[in-house]
Amino acid sequence: MAPLLAEVSPQDLLVALAELHSHVIGYMKSMALKCAVDLGIPDVVLRRGGAATLADIATETAVHPAKVVDLQRLMELLSTTGMFTVADTSGTVVYKLTTAWRLLLGTLNLSPMVPVLVSPPVVSSFFSMGDWLKSEPAAAGSLFELAHGCSIFEMTKSDATLNRMLNDCMAADSKLFVQLIILDKDHIFRGFSSLVDVIASAFPRIKCTVLDLPQVISQSVTGDGKVHFITGDMFESIPPANAVFLKNVLHDWDDKDCVKILQRCKEAIPSRNAGGKVIIMDMVIGSTTGNEKISEMEALRNLYMMHASGVERGENEWKKIFSEAGFSNDYKIMPVMGPYSVIEIYP
Repeated sequence: MAPLLAEVSPQDLLVALAELHSHVIGYMKSMALKCAVDLGIPDVVLRRGGAATLADIATETAVHPAKVVDLQRLMELLSTTGMFTVADTSGTVVYKLTTAWRLLLGTLNLSPMVPVLVSPPVVSSFFSMGDWLKSEPAAAGSLFELAHGCSIFEMTKSDATLNRMLNDCMAADSKLFVQLIILDKDHIFRGFSSLVDVIASAFPRIKCTVLDLPQVISQSVTGDGKVHFITGDMFESIPPANAVFLKNVLHDWDDKDCVKILQRCKEAIPSRNAGGKVIIMDMVIGSTTGNEKISEMEALRNLYMMHASGVERGENEWKKIFSEAGFSNDYKIMPVMGPYSVIEIYP
């Protein structure tokens, strides 16, 4: 036995081997989840009152009879990793939904997130991570750019499917988290006559203007006149408003670009005495302690943002870019759900 292995007990070696396999083929968890969403498995279980047998799932998802045994393997992985619970009812295995599925079912759900985050363009970009880490920043651009020759936003101009998936993902995320803000922190939007990018139906008195890229605006539909859509570039100018709402925008950009965006925001809003402010919804990592799952999520999200040269930030990192953009240092951070927070900054 090799010298290093000789120093390890068989039991510890087995645990190490299991840990190694968990990392090397851990992507199977993502693929299994995508498959379950694609097949509509959680919907089947929900329709059956929250519990379904393998036969129920196979029948309602039109799985080929010869591949039911393979469907069972899929369900075993999803159960082992906590997406389903398993119960034995009179000798028949029954799969039940866990809390995690609540985020992927119903009118406010994050299911559009799954096909985007595990799409071939996104996943394949991480095969270039080692090369990107060794490359000159200016030459490589983002990790996605190194792998594909363009940013993900540039790719959406020519890839209609990716454009639709990305827009659906961001829309679903906005619907869920903005509802959380409205339910718990509606005071944030009181007193405004105009606001960029917020759910207008909850505040009919507010004039809402959405600034976005052409390929996003082209897919936006509104018939009630509550929301006005404008094609533009936030690095150039932002429409005048009492407040600017940036949801999951700044984490897509490095510090230098964030400062530019915030400077344009500062130009668009009135003075603080007149009620001007910028409302940011983004993660504040490190704000929730003592939970390993949340810490792992923060680390995963932070590494994932590498594909766009973005970053998830802690409070000190946020404070730095606020200061460089010319905002006051008495910002407010209001947690919405764990590290997901609303930040108010003032000119």
